[in-house]
Amino acid sequence: MKKIKLTLFFVLISLITAGSIFASGGNRNGTAGASQLLIPVGARGIAMGGATLTNATGLDALYWNPANLAVSDYTTNALFSHMNYIADIGVEYGAVSTTLEGLGTVAISIKALDIDPINVTTVQNPDGTGQTFTPQFMVLGVTYARMLSDRVSVGLTTNFITEELGLVKASGVSFDIGVAYRNLANVQGLSLAIAMKNIGPQMNYDGSGLYVQATAEEYNRPAQFYKLETAAFELPSTLEIGMGYQYAFNESNSLQFSGVFQNNNFWGDEYKLGAEYNFNNLLFVRGGYNITPDLETEQNIYGLSAGVGLNYNLGGINFMVDYAYRQVEYFDDNHVITVGVGF
Repeated sequence: MKKIKLTLFFVLISLITAGSIFASGGNRNGTAGASQLLIPVGARGIAMGGATLTNATGLDALYWNPANLAVSDYTTNALFSHMNYIADIGVEYGAVSTTLEGLGTVAISIKALDIDPINVTTVQNPDGTGQTFTPQFMVLGVTYARMLSDRVSVGLTTNFITEELGLVKASGVSFDIGVAYRNLANVQGLSLAIAMKNIGPQMNYDGSGLYVQATAEEYNRPAQFYKLETAAFELPSTLEIGMGYQYAFNESNSLQFSGVFQNNNFWGDEYKLGAEYNFNNLLFVRGGYNITPDLETEQNIYGLSAGVGLNYNLGGINFMVDYAYRQVEYFDDNHVITVGVGF
């Protein structure tokens, strides 16, 4: 009973907090920073349109809902993923987890953007100085999750964020909190989940690139260096509520449907729909779609998503390979490949 009360308390606090954090969602589109936090990872979740708040498990769940990290058939897991993102940007992701008996499950993850070198330009050299710099965007996550009962799990991720653009950089911290409830109302296969993500203090840039040489006209002194002060920016926080249902036709065939409502503090509301067919826990076929009714059609550049997955157990070691495809307007379509192992 105490565990159920704790779950209900978390849900209540999440909904109350969301009223103040997300009240201006959609009114400040594109003004948040640390947008790499919003880049999804994992072929399975992307193939299902991001509607995996309830049914992603193990390391697959780290980005979507940290509570489901605790749901895994294996004690130790590792996962690696690569995505061809927009504008020739690559997204590299890796994570490992282990379950500590009686304590819960812990995981470490890292996400980094692979961006080609950019030419350095100045007012005097608009075509380039011959120098280049490589932007670096990275998120290091530490996650803890625990089963409160055979149905309820909770999880917390602490993300350490770093950004570097030439001679300026910013760093910060954010938190993801999630809760998941399986077999809701004693209905086998029905699940409910809530997650609040990217909650944290503001960030701002600093570094030697902010020094400029100027002359103070009101003072009798030569030109000297002055440091520009940068404005702080908020994190792109989100609140997500999801439900899922899995129907088993027989021991070898099942179909899973899931939906997620996502409220953003710097973007319009999103409705995510996904489905997955499972054959003998060996072959998976997936599809998904996102709906953004509050935004103009051209503002949402993502379309249909789809993917397949293979899962094979060899001598007690489980191997998993997933692929996802997502339609993108104005840029090349996204392709994602994920490889995982559990034992």
